[in-house]
Formats: sequence, C-alpha cells, structure tokens
Amino acid sequence: MAFRDFETPQVSRRSFLRSGALLGAGAALGGFPFGSAAFAQAGKWANLSKLANDYVAARKVANIVAVIGAGQAAPEVVSVGTLSFGQAEPAGIDSLYRIYSMTKPVTGMAAMLLIDEGKLGLDQPLAEVLPAFADMQVQKTYDGPITDLEPAARPITIRHLLTHTAGLGYSIIQKGPIKTAYEEAGLIPGQVTKLPIAAMFGRGDAVRSLATFAERLAEMPLIAQPGTRWSYSVALDLMGRVIEVASGQTFDGFLKERIFAPAGMDSTWFQVPASELGRLTTNYGVMNGTLLPIDPPTQSVYADPPAFPMGGAGLVSSARDYDRFLRMLLGYGKIDGRRVMSELAVRVGTSNLLPEGVDTRGTFAGGAGFGAGGRVGLGDQAGTYGWGGAAGTAGFVDFRRGIRATLMTQYMAATPYPLTDEFTKAVIADLAAFAGMRAAA
Repeated sequence: MAFRDFETPQVSRRSFLRSGALLGAGAALGGFPFGSAAFAQAGKWANLSKLANDYVAARKVANIVAVIGAGQAAPEVVSVGTLSFGQAEPAGIDSLYRIYSMTKPVTGMAAMLLIDEGKLGLDQPLAEVLPAFADMQVQKTYDGPITDLEPAARPITIRHLLTHTAGLGYSIIQKGPIKTAYEEAGLIPGQVTKLPIAAMFGRGDAVRSLATFAERLAEMPLIAQPGTRWSYSVALDLMGRVIEVASGQTFDGFLKERIFAPAGMDSTWFQVPASELGRLTTNYGVMNGTLLPIDPPTQSVYADPPAFPMGGAGLVSSARDYDRFLRMLLGYGKIDGRRVMSELAVRVGTSNLLPEGVDTRGTFAGGAGFGAGGRVGLGDQAGTYGWGGAAGTAGFVDFRRGIRATLMTQYMAATPYPLTDEFTKAVIADLAAFAGMRAAA
C-alpha cells in the first residue's frame, strides 16, 4: 500500500499529527534561528559546555561531543575530551561512535521508504513477506514457560515491527526460559567486545546471517500478543531482513544507496574501514565506578565484519553524520537540495504509529508515542522524534521548534549515568537563555 492510499484514524496525509520527544517536558520555547556562529561565539552554550566539561573532568567519560542545529543551518558543536583516556587526539564532530540503538530510527526510515513506494504496507502482515511468521505461538505468561503457549490472536504487521508491539523479545530484556532460548539460538542484538566479558552486557555469539536470524526468530514463541504491548525487542533487527526481501537488496546495501549516500553520511558503517580506525573512540565499561576499556579501536569488534547487519544496534557513526540524518528529517526528507525521502514518508514515520490501546507508561518509551523506530511525544511534547543508544548516545529532532540535537560519548553501565536527561535539560536551558537574550536585545 503506497502512502497515496494511506489513511487511518491515527495518521492522515492531510496533517502532521502528534510526534514526540527525547526533549522531555520542555516549555514552549518557540523557534530558534541560532544557526549563525554568533550564538556559539558568544559563549551561550554555557549549560551544555559545563555538563560536558564536568563529566570529562570527573573522568566519568573520556569525551563528549554535542551537536545542535537549527533548521538546515550548519551545526554548532561542543566537544570536550580525547578519543580515549591517555590519548592526545581530541574528540570532535568527525570522531566515530558506536551508536547502538540509534540505528533503529535509521532502519525505521528505510522501511518508510519502501512503504512510500508501495513495496511494503504499514499494516501488511509480516507473513506476506516472511512466511515463517504465520501461525505464531505466544507465551501465556510474560517471561514464563515457553511450553505454555496459545495461538497469536492476530498477525504481526509491519507497524508492529516499527513500534515494538510485535510481541518479539530481547535477550537483554527478557528473563527466564525465553531469554535462554534466544541466547542459545544466537538471537543476539548487538556486539560489545572481544574480551571474555560480553555476557556481562547481555551479549553473546550471534547467528551469521540476517536470513538465519529471521528463520530462528520465527521458531521462538512471542512474549505478548501482537499489537497489545510495547516491549523493547529485536523487531528492528528483523526489519533488516524484511527490507532485504522487499527491496531485493542486501540490508546494508540498501541503507548505503538510499539513505547514507544521498544524505551525505560518509562515516556511517556496520564495519569501520581499517583506514578510519584512527577516528574511532574507545568504548568503556563502567564497573563499580571504574572505567575499563572494553572495545579499544585497534581491537574493536567493529573493525571486523559483523555477524549480520543489525538494524537495531549495529551502526558506527559520527556526530556530523547523525546530524545530517536528523537534518534530513527536519527538512522533511530534503538535505542540501537533494530529496532522500518524501515529505509524507517523514511525517508518517515520525508520527505516533502505536496500535490503538497500547500504553507505554512504565517502559523505556516513558508514556510517549512511538513511530518508525523512535520515540514520539504526545500533547505538549508534540513535535519531536528520536532515540538513544546503549553506550551513552542520543539524537532527536524537534519539528515544532525547528531544532536537532545529537549527543555522542562512549560508556556502558548496568546503572547508566543520567547523561541523556541532563543533556536534554542543558539544551533546553541554553535555548531558553538565548531566547531571553534575544528578547532583551
């Protein structure tokens, strides 16, 4: 079903409906034409700069790179620290970071391209693309026995995959027999380290192809009835296989041809080329308050080919590249005069696509809506779309205020720092200060 035929009670081609926010509750700040260098030169990123400097000075992280942009203007950059502790090379807008789940919005927008072209339908049954997902079985008890099952009440759809409502699990989330079954089947959501501590971060050995991943996932029981519960999952990894079948291309090839190349994202990969490893930051594990290098560049898992291109957690990117992705979205599919996506594909993908009745309160989505691979706000939070990554990264666009923001750093911890929330608050505070400065001028 192409978008020209698209009309549901939730999303209409005639209006840009509710979308939402990593930006939190933020006050109505209005538009901010701060794209000139004057704002940065005036030292008005005081809150953001203090946050970055405080974290690096306390050795909580080796570096922080924050990028903020207005409309289609060039981004402003706050960067502090070095690529790793003990290294002289400063981190900056072109340094490389493991963005983990910030891969999900990229995969979500890739799916929107195919929906726009009529090669997929938002409410198309997944089994029409991957027949093995017909006749799924569902756990009667969430995270309970994997032998006490009931038939799925409805088919999994593309919408369900995009919004984590398909009933699929996640080995880093689930507990009990279903977690063990996922791990034993190699249904692993991402790479962390070559050190023998991967299990500490919920990772293990993954299957060696997207096709095999999909086949084995279809053999697992669902953890919830499709369309009834928001549960963070491997759905966007599976979407990579859906994209392969629907497009007739490899998933990584599709991303490169349809998103990365036209958007000018030349530093985003599933495998970092050997020539670019000098830009890769070190990822640290926070263990009992101590930072240990778990993935240094010269021994990085991202220097080798991945088990398969992981649409939920597999990309390495730079702050410049991710800002270009967000700038393309903020331009409703256009960047530097080039159209990457249709305006409608962006508007639909960044709107609330949750099935009716699904409530995200008490989940990572925090009571918001959810679009194509990213969290969207509702009510007074309307207008933003984005997501974060497991190693301290985050990115969002705010259509209402016309801004985009990216945070890059590298740490993994069982109890993470509140850096993402602090980043959001710092951006809001700096923009509010700028608004006051303009009003007083």
